[in-house]
Amino acid sequence: MPDRRYPRVARVNELLREVIADELERIDDDRVGMSTVTGVTVDPDLRHARVWFSSLSPEATVALGEHRVRLQAAVGRQARLKRTPELEFRADPGVATGDRVEDILRGLHGSGT
Repeated sequence: MPDRRYPRVARVNELLREVIADELERIDDDRVGMSTVTGVTVDPDLRHARVWFSSLSPEATVALGEHRVRLQAAVGRQARLKRTPELEFRADPGVATGDRVEDILRGLHGSGT
């Protein structure tokens, strides 16, 4: 009989997303003020985690990197894990792709009238 429970890595991904998003709200840095954590992908060995985000600030990646230690400490305090993964921040390509699709659709809609 297959195991139908929610996979552990998926639970850890969601837990880290929530912890990091909550901690971002507490950081007083205008460069991360308009950032949203869209997802987290943790390696199965819990050594590394890619944090996907969207932001209106072009400096958000640099700012998040500067606050990485603080965010990892928050994960270590709030998540009961065997080890705290090293965080790596990346802009979510899905957001840019969605924006591009919207631009194309607007262009098609505008040329059709």
